[in-house]
Amino acid sequence: MSILKKLFTAVRGGAREVGESIVDANGIRIFEQEIADAQNSLAKAKKSLTEVMAKEMQTKRKVSALDSSIAEHEDYAGQALSQGNEALAVEIAEKISDFEVEKEELAVVLDGFSKHVILLKQQVKEAEKSIKENQRQLTMVKTTESVQKATMAVNSTLNTNDSSMVNARQSLERIKQRQQDRQDQLGAAKELEAAATGADLKAKMAEAGIGSTAKSNDILERIKAKQAQ
Repeated sequence: MSILKKLFTAVRGGAREVGESIVDANGIRIFEQEIADAQNSLAKAKKSLTEVMAKEMQTKRKVSALDSSIAEHEDYAGQALSQGNEALAVEIAEKISDFEVEKEELAVVLDGFSKHVILLKQQVKEAEKSIKENQRQLTMVKTTESVQKATMAVNSTLNTNDSSMVNARQSLERIKQRQQDRQDQLGAAKELEAAATGADLKAKMAEAGIGSTAKSNDILERIKAKQAQ
């Protein structure tokens, strides 16, 4: 029995791990659905609130109508007393008493509606605030998730030897090498051309102070000597 119990515990542990991995993999989707569920519940709460507010308004109208009836019948009772008809005045007073009893009952109902409306309004306000905060957090986590996935994709691409990025770098190196080879060829061709035309010899002579440069210096010295005489 002990072994079976441990096996059963292991199975339950594995199921829990699988369940947690599924929840983690679908965390954003679950959070998004929970917000949607909260919005549906909020919509139902608002509907209930409007119904309670409507009953509150109806009860207020009934109380107002009873106040009017009480005032009206008090006037009737006064007229009956003025005419000396006390029996009719008593009957009217009894009717007024019925109105007042009904008004007291409605006052209790109205107080309950009013308190319930205040409570529901506060709950709706808090629910709206909570949903807005969750929506803001959802936007942030979705953005973070997208950035992290993009970063991981880039890193994976850069770190893969056979990736297109690596191939692109290799292509770039080949282009640079080909351009350098061409530049070397152009330089070699220029040297060959200079050797063929004697330009390289003139350059070497000028560097050594031989040739036209030396003659120019001699002329300059001669002019300076004449000026000194």
